[in-house]
Amino acid sequence: MRRLSAVVQQIPSSVVITDLEGNIEYVNPRFTDITGYSMEEVQGRNPRILKSGEMSSESYKSLWGTIAAGRIWDGELHNKKKDGTLFWEHATISAMRDASGTITNYIAIKDDITARKSLEEQLIHSQKLESVGRLAGGVAHDFNNMLQVINSYAEIAMLKTDSSQPIYRYLSQIREAAGRSADLTRQLLAFARRQSVTPKIVDLNDAVSKMLKLLQRLMGDAIEIIWKPSAISWNTRIDPSQVDQILANLSVNARDAISKTGRLTIETENAVFDEKYCALHLGSRPGNYVMLAVSDNGSGMDKETLSHLFEPFFTTKGVGKGTGLGTATVFGIVKQNDGFINVYSEIGIGTTFSVYLPRFEASEETSQAAKETPALPRGTETVLVVDDEAKLLVLTRQLLEELGYTVLTASGPKEVIRLYQERGKEIDLLISDVVMPQMNGRELVQRISATKVGLKYLFMSGYTADVITNHGVLDEGVNFIQKPFSIQQLALKVREVLNAA
Repeated sequence: MRRLSAVVQQIPSSVVITDLEGNIEYVNPRFTDITGYSMEEVQGRNPRILKSGEMSSESYKSLWGTIAAGRIWDGELHNKKKDGTLFWEHATISAMRDASGTITNYIAIKDDITARKSLEEQLIHSQKLESVGRLAGGVAHDFNNMLQVINSYAEIAMLKTDSSQPIYRYLSQIREAAGRSADLTRQLLAFARRQSVTPKIVDLNDAVSKMLKLLQRLMGDAIEIIWKPSAISWNTRIDPSQVDQILANLSVNARDAISKTGRLTIETENAVFDEKYCALHLGSRPGNYVMLAVSDNGSGMDKETLSHLFEPFFTTKGVGKGTGLGTATVFGIVKQNDGFINVYSEIGIGTTFSVYLPRFEASEETSQAAKETPALPRGTETVLVVDDEAKLLVLTRQLLEELGYTVLTASGPKEVIRLYQERGKEIDLLISDVVMPQMNGRELVQRISATKVGLKYLFMSGYTADVITNHGVLDEGVNFIQKPFSIQQLALKVREVLNAA
């Protein structure tokens, strides 16, 4: 009996014994550890003192109906501790019988599963965002192709129109609208973690310092920006423009959350996370990180808003006042760079976004400043363009012809191979779409390189960066241009490739 008593006292599960009316007769020490109630405080009271209000009355009716009939009830309970904290328990509740088989008591064996439930919720939310991200990436690709046609034909028409003519202004408006639309698709791709990026070694202190003037203009005079850089800041590896995106999106959200006057605080700090922390925070990994925190003293957010915070097109702003892509863009950028985000918010107090980016511990890399190139550089070389989408093939040919190049076109890899066999000596540059039905761009280049020494090529794509990476064409040093591109971007990139040794 002493041994059995010791087992019940020391078992790592909570044990509760009640009479037939549900009045508590015994709880073990683990019950006290979990709930905060001592044996003396609960003896003679009903377990309903743990009710959180988060479960329906039908759930409790089902529970009592099951155990009263002598069957075992097994399920989860969302309960409340003595201090008001909500927690989850997995419980197995059954009847205790005497020697004659008569039910004399009920006994519950319960385990605290709050941490597990938290991870489950994080996983479900992560999977939901992942699914929406795949959809967003696919939609953005299709829009990119259409915007490429709209934007480029507007540019071609502007080149052929006198700037004093009214139609020139109309064309300019079309080009600007297409540009704004392209910005939206870039945000979608950022959320989906599929935009093309050029990571560099970045000191967040320097990156934030360079953005402060722009951020102050975004915030206006009524909002004070407080900058608290870390005295010793580690480096991270990220595309610098993505840091700007993170800062701009979070700052604009903070501005909109502040009604009149307020304060925006930006901080950097080094952070180290261990296995224990990461086990409770899905998406995080043990290691060294650089933290970028953006805090405001605005209106704050409730739990419902926080649960939808990173979903694209979710916004609490009025109609026409926001796209709902700001935080979604930040989420995508951070995940793309193997980081994670913590968000803390209270109604009436404010919100803090803490972005954690992995520390880059290799030696400093040096980047060569881009050389200034005159606008719309032209050429007379022969360029072969391959794209399986007919409209884009015609469009790219027209853009290159406007720049003075002789252009050959092919609708697929087989036709390219034939043209190289017939006119390979004439062709100075191959411009290829990345993903095509018969053969991807990398395979095509490898095939032609076997017969043409010193082949110069340029990849283009409206597809997302992760797809392109899977085809092995986003390695450092590979020439790539992202659709939609302007005629100036194309002109600069083509000359860059052709002029390379």
